[in-house]
Amino acid sequence: MARPKPELPSGESVRALVDDEGRLALRVTPGARVEAICVDNGQLSVKVRAKPQDGAANDAVIALLAKALDIAPSRVELLRGITSRQKLLRING
Repeated sequence: MARPKPELPSGESVRALVDDEGRLALRVTPGARVEAICVDNGQLSVKVRAKPQDGAANDAVIALLAKALDIAPSRVELLRGITSRQKLLRING
């Protein structure tokens, strides 16, 4: 059985949460059943299937966010929150 496609909001709604310095705060749920990005009350929530082991969940968050923004994953940088659910990313470009 094929995995369902992730639920992604429009790139504009995600870009609206990026501050003037290109930073984006979000909350991550690793080990979720489905991958999704949700925007609720100005807070970005990302659910990924990857487990939080050896940075796999962080890599999955970056890949999913890059897909939602239609940019290369190399343009998304993790600034803070390597082991935390609360993360701060920088979107370059």
